[in-house]
This record gives sequence, structure tokens and C-alpha cells, in this order.
Amino acid sequence: MKLIGLMSGTSLDGLDIAYCDIEGCYLSTKVKLLCYEEVKMPVKLKEKIQHACDIHGAHVDEICSLNFELGHWFGNTVQAFMKKHGITDVDAICSHGQTIYHIPHATDRFVSSTLQIGEPAVIAWLCGCQVISDFRKMDMAAGGEGAPLVPYVDFLLYRDETKNRILLNIGGISNITILHAGCKEEEVTAFDTGPGNMLIDEAMRHYFKKEYDEGGITGRSGKLIPSLFERLKSHPYVDALPPKSTGREMFGRQFADEIFNSYENGSGEDVVCTFTHFTAYCNARNIHLYAEKHGKVDQLIVSGGGSHNSFLKELLQQYLGHGTVLTQEDLGFNSDAKEAVAFAVLGNETLHGHYANMKSATGASKSVILGNITPKVSQ
Repeated sequence: MKLIGLMSGTSLDGLDIAYCDIEGCYLSTKVKLLCYEEVKMPVKLKEKIQHACDIHGAHVDEICSLNFELGHWFGNTVQAFMKKHGITDVDAICSHGQTIYHIPHATDRFVSSTLQIGEPAVIAWLCGCQVISDFRKMDMAAGGEGAPLVPYVDFLLYRDETKNRILLNIGGISNITILHAGCKEEEVTAFDTGPGNMLIDEAMRHYFKKEYDEGGITGRSGKLIPSLFERLKSHPYVDALPPKSTGREMFGRQFADEIFNSYENGSGEDVVCTFTHFTAYCNARNIHLYAEKHGKVDQLIVSGGGSHNSFLKELLQQYLGHGTVLTQEDLGFNSDAKEAVAFAVLGNETLHGHYANMKSATGASKSVILGNITPKVSQ
């Protein structure tokens, strides 16, 4: 099957588009990445999403409109991608959508729920092919947290008979998949460890009017703020037991603004440095607590935007204290394309009528087929 995977993550960098040739399903899955592109998100659209994610600022009419506006941007962007690369053969577009809010656990006021927008009907109409979307919701209906979903794909593509591997994706949020040597599906553990680039990016925007810390240069130039680091380390999410998932609602702009107000006389470089330490610490701490019952890690394989931050990778190695920190490129893959490829694989499972949630990762009571299918429309 020829499938296009779309991923617009919590970092709001842009839209990752992966055109894949996928054979088979489940354990026989073979994937070839034919072409990939990241398209930067327009600034005004990014600002609307950030506003929609703010519980103190968002209104239902704005989210309603933004759902269709994002659908148009996704659809038009995929159209341009297909034209640029001469793509005419597409069996389906597999879109994660843009997460606006995620409630993994019920509270006194709310039921467990999740909301991803980027209207699939608009994408199907503009691109002339079926769209698979809303991958999280059936898992949540089955009692899971709806995330993380990529670990199912990690198990299919990366498990090794002799090495203890951890797949670490550093987008806006960091998440890990633990694949001990020769593991079975039910033995795989995966969860969100905490912030990835999210806090770093917020600090770069606040202090330097930049979208991210390119190469980790700003963080490396700063100094660790001990009091802030201890405050961050004490956050209850850090040591919380898996399964667990989080997002912008916990570590987004509101959380960052509280810190900026507390350290308004501090150096921007120092805050970025401390946030970078915190991201590395969260990952290493969770690995030490929850990933080493089968032995120490042989390979920590990093993907996502954080894989380009050399300072962050050095801190990961420092806090981990053992094993080898690698990137997807060290294994012949593409760090930036990983999650978009993953949703193409998940869509492939949907079309084959095969479940694609990993109960050990999400906490679901049952293995279920993921995604809603919006049919192709003849124009």
C-alpha cells in the first residue's frame, strides 16, 4: 500500500509528511520511506493553536473554526507535496491531527477524553483520497489513555533479539518505548516521560523571539539554575507510575509563564539551559525507575526535533550514565520522519482490520482497531 502519514505535534513546528510503501501488516510489516518533507506552520495559524490550547483564552467558536482551517491547511499542504514529488498513487492519508486538549484520567468535573482537530473530511475532499484519523479515541473508549500510540510501531520495526533498546522521541513532549532483548508484545512498556522541546521552545520565544534552540547553542551557553532545577524535578509527573501521558495542558505556555514570572530577572540563557537539563533528567529518571528490570540499556535511540540538539544529547548520556545514545540516522532511518511514518503504519493496520494499540502502553482493557475512516469523494 502507498500511504501518506501526517504528524503535527505538540511542538507546533509544522506538518511532517511521509509517503511510504508498506507491505504486509503486524509482524510481517515492511516499510520503505519514499519521500519526506516538513512544512513549517504559518505563524498566525500557530498562534491560533496556542490560543486554542489555553484554557483561559479559548472559545468554542474559535476551536470550531480552527478545526476546519487546519483541515484546509493540511489538505492544501498535502496537495502541494504530492504535486512536488509527482505522487499520484495514494491508498490513504493517515492523519494524527493537532492535539488541542488531552484528559487521560477522569476527574470530578471531566471524563477521560481527548481532542485532535484538522477536519479529515476537508482533507479527503481536497486530496481526493480516503483519510484515516482520530487514532486515539477507540483506545480511550476501551479504557486506555489514548497515548502513546507509536510504541506499537516501535515494536514492529525496532525490537532486537540481543539488545535492550529504548526508543526516545523528543517532540514537544518526550516519550519512550522500552524494548528489552527478545521482548514479546505484552512485555513492551511505553509512556510519556515529561516535556521534550516544549519548555525550551517557550523560553526561546519568550527571551529571544526564536522558535527553538538550534543545535542547543543557547542552552549550552547558559548555566544551570539550581533552585529552578529542584523545583522542576519535584513536579509530580516526573516520578508518576506508568501508564501515563501528558501534553501542552500540563507543560505548555501557562506552566512556562509561571516560571518566567518567578525568574523575571534571570538570564534567558540560564533558563533555557535549565529546561534542557530538565528534559534530559526526566528521561533518564524514568528509564532508571521503570525501564531497567531486564538490565541496563544498550541503546537509547533518539528521534524528533530534540535529536538535533547536541547539548541535550550530551546531557542525556550524562544523566543516563550508561549505554549509547544514538539517532535514527545511526540505524539508517530518518529522525524527523519517524512519527509521520508511524501513523502511516497505524493506518495500514486499520485498513487491514488489525488492532494497533498496545495495552501495556495505554492501559486499555482490550486490543482495538484504531482510527475513523473518511471515504474518498469523487469530484
